[in-house]
Amino acid sequence: MRTFTLVVFHAHPDDEVALTGGTIAAAVAAGHRVVLVVATRGEYGLTGDAGAACDLGSRRWDELRDAASILGCHRVEWLGYADSGLDRAAGDGDSFAAVDPELAATRLACVLREECADALTVYDRAGGYGHPDHEQVHVVGHRAALKAATPVVLEATIDRRLLLRLARAARLVPGLPPEFRPARLRSAYADPRAITHEVDVGAFLDQKRAAMAAHVSQVTGGATARSLETFLRLPPPLFRALFRREWFTERGRRPGSTRVDDVFATLRSSRSVPA
Repeated sequence: MRTFTLVVFHAHPDDEVALTGGTIAAAVAAGHRVVLVVATRGEYGLTGDAGAACDLGSRRWDELRDAASILGCHRVEWLGYADSGLDRAAGDGDSFAAVDPELAATRLACVLREECADALTVYDRAGGYGHPDHEQVHVVGHRAALKAATPVVLEATIDRRLLLRLARAARLVPGLPPEFRPARLRSAYADPRAITHEVDVGAFLDQKRAAMAAHVSQVTGGATARSLETFLRLPPPLFRALFRREWFTERGRRPGSTRVDDVFATLRSSRSVPA
């Protein structure tokens, strides 16, 4: 079996786990090379630790490297941009949401070329739940793939229909973060009819959960519960139901009646790439 190089591109530390953590671990276990790139160090993420708030970006970078090690990533890179914050009020001219997408795409394309990347993951057009840095990942990632001639681009997302179903069930969990409210999820992530890939990562859930726990600064903070805190205290059956699958929409691939369970399927089927 030929091995491939997968570059996973995310906005902030901890984003890599929920959407692609299982896919990363599965690819590494199968002998593929996985490179994790983040646009920012997430220095405006909430934290309950006053000491960490003094240099949260550095702490989150260290946590990211720990999580990446748990998942098996071969390389971790930061593009050098500042966190924009959910309302774009954070950061300055160097914030990722404010940067010229062409400039950021050039930086990412350098990594893609260095790695001879076969596949790249970005986010869906809405950036999942609408964070400006996530929306920018979508734009920058696609432009970088064109610059570097990376053949496969996969938009990491969630099946909106399943997410809404689980969000209704999760309302029974005390202290649910606002982003889990069904009213906020009806237009988030992807229409299930657009999804091309549904990857079963059940065999790697222990790694995925451990990688989540590595982002210690994001487990608590602010006036409401943090997403990771909520994930880590879900009952095991609900955690498995929410995280045992990861979804992608591949640019240029038409959705079929059966979703693909292999992020390298297009590469394997290409006549120019031997299986």
